[in-house]
Amino acid sequence: MTTISCACFGVALAVIGSSAYNTIHERPSAANERLEIGHWEADTVAGKTGRARIVTLVDRRSRFSLLGKVEKKISKNVVDCMINLLRNVGEDKCKTVTPDRGKEFSQHSRITLELNGTKVYFPDPHAPWQRGTNENTNGLLREYSPKGEDISGIFDSQIQEWANKLNTRPRKCLNWKTPYEVFFNESLHLI
Repeated sequence: MTTISCACFGVALAVIGSSAYNTIHERPSAANERLEIGHWEADTVAGKTGRARIVTLVDRRSRFSLLGKVEKKISKNVVDCMINLLRNVGEDKCKTVTPDRGKEFSQHSRITLELNGTKVYFPDPHAPWQRGTNENTNGLLREYSPKGEDISGIFDSQIQEWANKLNTRPRKCLNWKTPYEVFFNESLHLI
């Protein structure tokens, strides 16, 4: 891996082969320190066959989750799904995205182009702790969709129900508020 300087953006980019990307070490401190809403971690969760995937996006500050299903783990499908999910929350809440290093995120530059300059940062190889919020949320998601379960027949409405359960679940790290309350700055009256 080599590093080059890109004059047009004024940042150093890591290069593997002919693909350039921003490294997690260049991610803004507001994202690293969870100071504001709009810094997302991304991943995919496999079903039994390994074909259909759940795309997971988690806001670092609020732990608010966005979930969507793709039938195949190809970059176009995954990035299309991410763009649609992030557009639904508003571009003002889309500052950065940190996916894992999987090939399903190889079209990451489309996120920047289609979401008004949202920057994408990649973690170091073999460093899942650099995206710990997403890894933890994927573990919580497994309570509803256990490993080995076939998700190809699961409807989008079921996946959205799982997202609602994750987003209305009080979290100790949020002072027992829900991700929904923190993300939208609204109080929920949970029974």
